[in-house]
Amino acid sequence: MTVAIDPSETSETSETSVTPETSAIPEPAEAPEASALPPLSEEFAGGEWSEPAAETEEPAESGEPADVSPLVALDAQEFGAYARTGGWAFGLKVARSVRPGGESAGETPKVSAKQFAALADCSPERVMRYYKAWDKAADDGVVPHFEALAPGAEVELPGADLWLTYYSSRSSAGSERGTAITEAAEAEGIRPTKALEVAENPTALRAAIMADPSTARAARHALLDRIKEDPDLQAELARDIVRTDDLKKAVASESRSADRVGYVRQIAESGQVKTPAGQTIDAPVDLRQEAERHLSLLDELDEDEDTGEWASEAYDTLKNLVVEAVEADPELRVQERRTKFYSSLSKATKAFEELTFDDVQEFAEDDMVQQLEELQEAIASCITALRGARTPAS
Repeated sequence: MTVAIDPSETSETSETSVTPETSAIPEPAEAPEASALPPLSEEFAGGEWSEPAAETEEPAESGEPADVSPLVALDAQEFGAYARTGGWAFGLKVARSVRPGGESAGETPKVSAKQFAALADCSPERVMRYYKAWDKAADDGVVPHFEALAPGAEVELPGADLWLTYYSSRSSAGSERGTAITEAAEAEGIRPTKALEVAENPTALRAAIMADPSTARAARHALLDRIKEDPDLQAELARDIVRTDDLKKAVASESRSADRVGYVRQIAESGQVKTPAGQTIDAPVDLRQEAERHLSLLDELDEDEDTGEWASEAYDTLKNLVVEAVEADPELRVQERRTKFYSSLSKATKAFEELTFDDVQEFAEDDMVQQLEELQEAIASCITALRGARTPAS
């Protein structure tokens, strides 16, 4: 009779089988255990052990015949033991049969993990995962240390729900990367085995992101959280965006919307606003109230909802109200025009100052001279107009 011990663990390709007639394990309980216990898929696939329904129900009435087969009774007893203790039952077998480091073969009847794995027809790595889980639990005082256990020893085992606290079916869990993933999973309140499984299957993760919007959103949030502390990822993501036309346009559009929302928020929260000419003024009461109204509408939008249309409407509305407020105040209107004139004059002056005439003989043309002469005439006209507009001193 052959029993598959671990059909779900992808890291080991061979299916474990135990044949009672040919097994070399000297311990009498080993062979019946293999034939009686269910596959350990919940441990090797990252699943959490859950007790059978019978454990939560009233015990069955004792109505069996008195002459129950000893093998059947043994199966039932070991099934019950595993239902109560989960992986501890197998951890004990490793702990009492595999010698700890520092002990030689002549000092103890225990065998090495490699020998034990050969007898069990499984990999040494799997044996060592049980060994390490027991070792961690022993350090916490949950179970006895290896030195206190001899082959065949029986001890009271912890409950099944505690097993996954110490055991990891993933070989990557012990690496630096695996440790980081484990810590992050614990911080999120999930089992590390789940996170490790995802990390070991990036293609499956990609498939889930591509097929499921909710998974894609979760991945997006995770990336946003990570790039805050990962400059390299920030740079890579920025490069990906600027190299993708659709993404680049989307970023530009969202940036424009964010600026417009910021304009509305500035008026609502500070009570100040910039005029078209660039001067900062105190916003009239009705303008600030309108900004607060639009801001409340924008804040009520869902996180994933497009704010572009709402932001544009709020921005255009407030810009028009600012213009109306400036035109309605004679003094403010004059200040606005003065500010605009100085701004234009400053830009024209700067542009003219940027003209250089080094090596001008190499590229000088008649059109250049003509444009400068026209500019000179325009400047002269401006000077005359300004002088004529000045109020004579009394």
